Amino acid sequence: MKNGMSWFNMTSVGLGLAFLYMPMLVLVVYSFNASKLATVWTGFSTRWYGTLFQNQKFLDAAIISLKVALVSATLATVLGTMAAFVLVRAGRFRGRTVFSALLFAPLVMPEVIVGLATLLLFIAVGLDRGMMTIILAQSTVQMSFASVIIASRLASHDRSMDEAALDLGCTPLTAFWLVTLPLIAPAVVSGWLLSFSLSLDNLVVASFTAGPESTTLPVRLYSAVRTGVSPEINALSTIVIGIVAAGVIVAALVERRTNRRRVEV
Repeated sequence: MKNGMSWFNMTSVGLGLAFLYMPMLVLVVYSFNASKLATVWTGFSTRWYGTLFQNQKFLDAAIISLKVALVSATLATVLGTMAAFVLVRAGRFRGRTVFSALLFAPLVMPEVIVGLATLLLFIAVGLDRGMMTIILAQSTVQMSFASVIIASRLASHDRSMDEAALDLGCTPLTAFWLVTLPLIAPAVVSGWLLSFSLSLDNLVVASFTAGPESTTLPVRLYSAVRTGVSPEINALSTIVIGIVAAGVIVAALVERRTNRRRVEV
């Protein structure tokens, strides 16, 4: 066939996409089910979306998740940028191997271990569990991902531009703020977005470090699903899918417009 796509390849791709997206499609369809039973279709209705917005527990959990994600992603990006700068620009120094190992350990360490370790740490220092403990624990994991992305961009960055700024009288901090940071901004934004997504999706670490008044949305959903899937959960999941899909579309359009401008220039 043309373009090297055989029937076998097309079938494999189709089955793979169906395996990934058919459950989401079924979930979206059943979010408009009139029945209280999540798996029995009795007719079209949007009642569960109205019921969802009257469920104060879900709304409070969603607000807490957004606050935690915004703060933890920002903190992780700042710390990840600093760590990446040390790894790429500091050269060889005593303790570099240990520093790198500690920085990248959360990438391969099970989240259960991270959650339990941070919980024991907070208990040892007498810090009550709440939003602050969730933010600190999640930032520890997220900064590892952010530092990898930012370090890869810093490694390919032309340092002669920074040196030129220093020769023109800039201080190292000013050169970083005015020259380096704008050039690595796409990697910094990518690190922040990845950290934000990881925070919204985090269940294990949040379940260890959350307090009774700081339950995040994934923890609340997991607790609700254990007693059975309700149409409200389908409606909430559909809203999340819609938000993510809208974000992906907007990002694709922005990238497409940026590429067009580069080609025109």
